[in-house]
Amino acid sequence: MLTDPETGAPLLDGMPRQRTAPPGRVAPVTAPTLPARTADPRPWLLLPSPKSTPFTFGYAVVLCVTSLFARYAAPSLIRALYQASSTDVAHLVHDPALVLVASALWIAGGITSTYTLVFLLVLTALERRIGARRAAAVFLAGHVLATLATEGSVGLAVLAGHLPETSLHRLDYGISFGVAASLGALTGLMRPWLRWPVLIAFASILLQDLAAFADPMSNWGHLLSLVVGIALWPVVRRWHRTGRRATVGGLAGAPTVA
Repeated sequence: MLTDPETGAPLLDGMPRQRTAPPGRVAPVTAPTLPARTADPRPWLLLPSPKSTPFTFGYAVVLCVTSLFARYAAPSLIRALYQASSTDVAHLVHDPALVLVASALWIAGGITSTYTLVFLLVLTALERRIGARRAAAVFLAGHVLATLATEGSVGLAVLAGHLPETSLHRLDYGISFGVAASLGALTGLMRPWLRWPVLIAFASILLQDLAAFADPMSNWGHLLSLVVGIALWPVVRRWHRTGRRATVGGLAGAPTVA
């Protein structure tokens, strides 16, 4: 039987000489390299969930409830609620905070409105990228600024004698200003090949609505809120970068499980 000339340990015939670590030293163990996992498509991420997108999910539930109520309640009651929630000049002068919030609890056109689907897709995508509070801030900025700008111009036109005083009680409610601002902000986080087609398509729809002159004040408000969202590009991009760094830092500092 063959023996190791250094240690005297027996060796198996036909086997290469076995290497042993020096006393007091432990041979390092190399972890096996795992193959990279391919991300599977997950279409359900396009829709809100209570855990990952609490603002969009909670807001969607509220809008669903108010839309169902508006559909089945007495028409006279609904008209009274719409009027009480309207962000017209008269209400904005006396109780601006209340009507700015109340007007955003209704969907103009009901739950089947196009803005309902856009709301779900856009707000979900935006909240996943910048967080719930920041997505709410973007939505609120578009809703408030566009409302004040459009209704402020109505008030000035009435003072100048270009519009009748009945315009001070013009019915105005809905989520469309906030949705348009959120879409404008979201495009700032898109790749250029997707950003510009989305912006051009949406702006073209808004311009067509404005050219139809069916509701010029609301149509101007939609364009203005889109501009508000675009103006927020530097802010939402900074929020997105800081959010990603925080996520990566948390994963890097997290303990690994064997």
